[in-house]
Amino acid sequence: MAMNTNPARGMRDFLPEDKALREYVKSTIRSVYETSGFTEIETPAVENIENLLGSNGGENLKLIYKILKRGEKLKLDQDNLSEQVLSDLGLRYDLTIPLCRYYAGNKAKLPTVFKAIQIGDVYRAERSQKGRYRTFVQCDVDVIGDTSVTTEIDLINTVTKALTALSLDNFVVKINDRRVLKGAISFAGFTDEEFPKVCIILDKMDKIGEEGVKNELIKEGYNEANIEKLMGLLKEVTSDNIQALENYGVEDDAVKSLSTIISAIKALSGGKYRIEFDFTLVRGMGYYTGTIFEIGMEDLGYSVAGGGRYDELIGKFIGDSVPACGFSIGFERIVDLLKERGFKPNKRDKVALVYGDDTAIEKVMTSAEQLRSEGSIVSILVKAKKFGKQLNRLVGEGYNKVAILKDGELELKNLDQE
Repeated sequence: MAMNTNPARGMRDFLPEDKALREYVKSTIRSVYETSGFTEIETPAVENIENLLGSNGGENLKLIYKILKRGEKLKLDQDNLSEQVLSDLGLRYDLTIPLCRYYAGNKAKLPTVFKAIQIGDVYRAERSQKGRYRTFVQCDVDVIGDTSVTTEIDLINTVTKALTALSLDNFVVKINDRRVLKGAISFAGFTDEEFPKVCIILDKMDKIGEEGVKNELIKEGYNEANIEKLMGLLKEVTSDNIQALENYGVEDDAVKSLSTIISAIKALSGGKYRIEFDFTLVRGMGYYTGTIFEIGMEDLGYSVAGGGRYDELIGKFIGDSVPACGFSIGFERIVDLLKERGFKPNKRDKVALVYGDDTAIEKVMTSAEQLRSEGSIVSILVKAKKFGKQLNRLVGEGYNKVAILKDGELELKNLDQE
């Protein structure tokens, strides 16, 4: 029986053209990140299972790929077997947990304020569908060790520069603060026990609208006076009226932080994109403690980047609170978007050096090396009998020039002229 040639469900193979686009996007993002003073690190795809399960990662904790114990540690003959008993490792579901562990273990070797880049695969065992995969790339920048709003401004400015470097526009940065959510929802009269569910409903605002949110809150049986008070906030507070949050029990620090960030990003954006306060922005990760942000494409209805401040997560490893904030670009969505738009990265000439059987191989090789030294990508090919068909195939394979070696002389032509 023939073996299955398809990749595992939710995983993908990439053809050369797709791989080239992916590498171009990675290199562009990496270059912008590095220009803003971030340095790249690398962490393993496999983490200790207790680190993943204890990370307060929201719904993603249900999607962890768990790895069985090996050898003598794997005891399948014992009673009451469970995933917890059988597994000791797992595949990372994001890059933040590995970064926190990395920082905790290397703190003495790192700067007081550490600006990190991570670009790598993460894994989630979810139902695969268009645009949602079980393994995908994240492109993260994080700042550890700085409590000031300069961190948030630096991260937002860096990530938006990366997007514009990829010729993306028409996007909006949405920003909120977990302290704002907590303060305002409590002020409206909701209890601590009701808070998580209220947040989940608010997070549906972009899909069901204000009336839909109100109806869902009523359906849950919450006090109608509390609902009206909360809905009043949605109508009153805008990016130009952040101070109105103080009328809803939100602490001054959170209000000042949001105001400062929004003002700075408006100045830095140069009109290329917008930033706005969005009280309904929640973000799924439970480890966020302060500012949260997201970048959405206005004409597409989905986000391409997200992040926030997680000042308590590193403390799970070392016992002391360490300020930290990060921003992650949704790499797969950006690649898919660029591909749909027919985006072609600027690249070096791809040359097919074609020679006949009677040509000395030394001359072929020295000619190829000469073209490569001038910056071209060069493949060496024997000239086919049906040369026209060969040229058509080369065009389909992405070659834009052909170099014909005949009688010791090299003639370089554009393939679209053939």
